[in-house]
Amino acid sequence: MQISSEELRSKYLKFFESKKHHIISSASIVPENDPTVLFTTAGMHPLVPYLLGEAHPYGKRLTDVQKCIRTSDIDSVGDASHLTFFEMLGNWSLGDYFKKEAISYSYEFLTSKEYLGIPKDKLYFTVFAGDDEAPKDNESYEIWKSLGVSEDHIFFLPKENNFWILGSGIGPCGPDTEMFYDTGKEKCSEECNPACDCGKYLEIWNDVFMEYYRHEDGTLEKLKQQNVDTGMGLERTITVLNNLESVYDSEIFAEIKQKLEELSNLKYQDNLTSFRIIMDHLRTATFILADDHGITPSNIGAGYVLRRLLRRAIRHLKKININDYVLNDLANIYIEKYHSVYEELERNKEVVFRELEKEYHKFNNTLKDGERLFYKTIKHLEGNTLSGKDAFKLFDTFGFPIEMTEELAHENNLEVDIKGFNEAFKEHQEKSRTIDAGSFKGGLADSSEESTKYHTLAHLLLATLQEIYGSDIIQKGCNITSERIRFDFNLDHKLSDDEKAKIETRVNEMIKTNTPVTFEEIPYEQAKAEGAHGTFENKYGEIVKVYTIGNLSKEICGGPHVQNTGVLGHFKIIKEESSSAGVRRIKGILE
Repeated sequence: MQISSEELRSKYLKFFESKKHHIISSASIVPENDPTVLFTTAGMHPLVPYLLGEAHPYGKRLTDVQKCIRTSDIDSVGDASHLTFFEMLGNWSLGDYFKKEAISYSYEFLTSKEYLGIPKDKLYFTVFAGDDEAPKDNESYEIWKSLGVSEDHIFFLPKENNFWILGSGIGPCGPDTEMFYDTGKEKCSEECNPACDCGKYLEIWNDVFMEYYRHEDGTLEKLKQQNVDTGMGLERTITVLNNLESVYDSEIFAEIKQKLEELSNLKYQDNLTSFRIIMDHLRTATFILADDHGITPSNIGAGYVLRRLLRRAIRHLKKININDYVLNDLANIYIEKYHSVYEELERNKEVVFRELEKEYHKFNNTLKDGERLFYKTIKHLEGNTLSGKDAFKLFDTFGFPIEMTEELAHENNLEVDIKGFNEAFKEHQEKSRTIDAGSFKGGLADSSEESTKYHTLAHLLLATLQEIYGSDIIQKGCNITSERIRFDFNLDHKLSDDEKAKIETRVNEMIKTNTPVTFEEIPYEQAKAEGAHGTFENKYGEIVKVYTIGNLSKEICGGPHVQNTGVLGHFKIIKEESSSAGVRRIKGILE
């Protein structure tokens, strides 16, 4: 069957709504309360607290389409399958139904003519084979058989294939059952099965049965609450169902592909890598810039990822002979396509256009800076080979493409140590993967008592800043560990010593009031009407948690918090600095 992204989203949500699941909005692409990961990487990411037992305001059955960004394989983009931004269709059971219902729902959606209508003989399934830690999942096997699936379409596979856990290796986890589509290709061997990467079987859905918690020491403990967490990648599913060769061949990318062909006077099929990198990176950058968290290109964290994406896209625009400024026109194609689903794209359109243009001109200057560093480096070169370390420095510091380094080297009768560059690049990738995988502990990087104190402190610090500088002061970012708070806020000047002392004094006065911290779950519009402060509007669902600290603070927030301000201790500012234009950063500790 031929199906569009709009149709798949609609069918999926409609199906699970008919199964008494509440449709929830996509969370922000920037995770709440988790400084260890830069972006929301999976559909389950925003729901970790509820998977661990916290009650969700909409009950135990949920469904959504979650915006996700994974950047650990950014350098693989350009092939047929890798994307940095993608949409994940998900349905959830939070301690309600388990394997029987989850598998039955999946099979019905896949095969029912009302929904996807996939021929049953085109589907194959895998289940967990078991090991010393967790038993063989015979239950899922028998459920598939009871639905009429023949035994030769079900495979038992080991933990590496059919046991899901967060990238950190710590947190809620469990065996899964995966669903594959038979492309019709010949088997690569007699042993060919869905775990094989020959291309015969393509995964389209994954049902995770979260019944364990893996601790830091590697041990598994049964969760008090058994959950179902499923994920169906929208782009991949469209590719499979429409029998396409690449995720970039779907209607999602059709308009921008045509535009690039017109601007470059080149054909997509003759320039696959550059076209795909541009299409992917600009889509991701547009969503990052449109997010209400206000991420802009920088040299650290999420801003650095955004800068890499944009500069790689600009470089490949130049490679296909597009030297005029076209980023706004290209980004607008995505805004028009998605704004009815993700309203922040239209709301923040001018921000997207402004930041794209600023970064474009900065990168053009960077290319000049990169050339200057290149010629400065080769002045002191011994021999005729530019080291891999120096080549990577050009890339990492200035975003200077290795192809340009090679070109300049060739013009100056020099070689480039590509092997050394690749080794430095690989080391950089491994660090990126570590950051992207991150770790979760109950929805937080660290849910310790000290981190909880700092989270509550953030409320008092914001209240103090608004009291001193006015209600226009908003939180622009917050990073919390068990040892300190890093708090960004809008202000047009550096804090004087007197100002810092005034902030410290007022926060500590608030702490000493020994005020109880309370919360309630109410509709978002009611929270706004009651004066609750919320910084990033599009990250909230229809029902929100509002934390109140007496008459000191009232904020929409996900937690966690202490029960009384008196336990916080003494607040001290250890550093104040600029974070970006018009944004100051306070680093503080509790003594």
